[in-house]
Amino acid sequence: MAHALDRHVALVGFMGAGKTTLGAQVAERLGRRFVDVDRELERTLGQSISELFEERGEFEFRALEADVTLRTLREDRPAVLALGGGAVETEEIRQALRRYALTVHVAVDAADAWARVADSDRPLARDEESFRALHARRQPLYAEAADAAAGDVDGIVLAAAGILVEANLLARLDELVTGDEVEVIADAIVLGLHRPPLNAPLHALRGREEAKSLGAVERLWRELRLGRGGTIVGFGGGCTTDVVGFAAATYLRGVPWVAVPTTLVGQVDAAIGGKTGVNLPEGKNLVGAFHWPVRTAIDPLLLETLPESERRAGMSEVVKTGLLAGEPLWELPDGELVRRCAAYKAAICLRDPHERGERAVLNLGHTFAHALEAAGDFRRPTHGEAVALGLLAALRLSGQDTSAVEQVLAPQPVSVNRSAAHAAMARDKKSVNGSPRLVLLEAPGKPVTGVELPEEQVRDALDALIVD
Repeated sequence: MAHALDRHVALVGFMGAGKTTLGAQVAERLGRRFVDVDRELERTLGQSISELFEERGEFEFRALEADVTLRTLREDRPAVLALGGGAVETEEIRQALRRYALTVHVAVDAADAWARVADSDRPLARDEESFRALHARRQPLYAEAADAAAGDVDGIVLAAAGILVEANLLARLDELVTGDEVEVIADAIVLGLHRPPLNAPLHALRGREEAKSLGAVERLWRELRLGRGGTIVGFGGGCTTDVVGFAAATYLRGVPWVAVPTTLVGQVDAAIGGKTGVNLPEGKNLVGAFHWPVRTAIDPLLLETLPESERRAGMSEVVKTGLLAGEPLWELPDGELVRRCAAYKAAICLRDPHERGERAVLNLGHTFAHALEAAGDFRRPTHGEAVALGLLAALRLSGQDTSAVEQVLAPQPVSVNRSAAHAAMARDKKSVNGSPRLVLLEAPGKPVTGVELPEEQVRDALDALIVD
């Protein structure tokens, strides 16, 4: 398992790496408690680390450190832990990390570490030469213990979600996909642009919303030949990963899967967080499951072959994320844009993996968008066009500035059946007794969920997105 959905996030690394500072920030982002093992040890024994070293010696200190670390790791409630720099030297701790935690190495080079701690009272930072030797000796242990490496909060959050964002990642995908058997399900359009990502049995899907049908899933169920120890790889856009994830959730009552999103929509939104599903004629994503991918492999270089229409579709989700975060993320270059958006969504999904609370903020604009898509038989408008219009409606109802949506996305009203759109909105998954519960903004960066407005006001907002 390459994510920390039900496990601790443990930070390991040399002294001076910043584990305590980063750990506290990550814990806040993930809504988890933070445990600094060194501080917990000091609190438990009533002495500072330097005093413990001085009075009891390193051997006894390591035993005390192991006791506190192991006790913390064995607690059921997932937390974010910052381990002492030398904790990985204890084999029992390394074994416990593999069992109970997603472990992230926070790296620091010896020169930077020495500059940060040389004037401290750390017992193993008295002499630069021995300090550097200790740094070199521990590096293989950090590598052995860690599931991932990261140097900032976004990187740790992405690692906790099992997400890797890296240019040219596709070239080494075979290193990341494990399982007794592997089969690939790919978007047929994407296969015309890129070679299959793995040497494995291949199943092609139609592109876009046409893939998201029960008929397509049934065909996959009947074609798949792997056992329960196998892994399915989904290679394509957001529609592809939606249907592949649902097929993986239901085939043999659930098998592992890896998401390899190739579009901007997929890389910043659809492939993140474990929501999978297919459409019914009555509405979008009415059948689905929560089935978190064991790994999400994102290669921003795949966006270079993206048609402009697909890029615009993805920018709708980028603008949505920026509005929720209160930052103009749409202004960033592709690599950073993808990384920031993916980290924002990943943190929310880790806090609320089954959408029982705040994860609903990610539906900003989507109640309107899904109604328009259903009314257009999932052909026109496209998902991106519909989300752009939905954001426009949500901002208008929020009384917020719409310029970001208008300037970046330039949404235009669409020609769909009004009655069908109204009916689809009433049947939206977030509706209660036919009345939609909306996500609106008090201000950029301050979303509110479950907003109920007068039916006529909501209908008027939807109607303003439709042209006869």
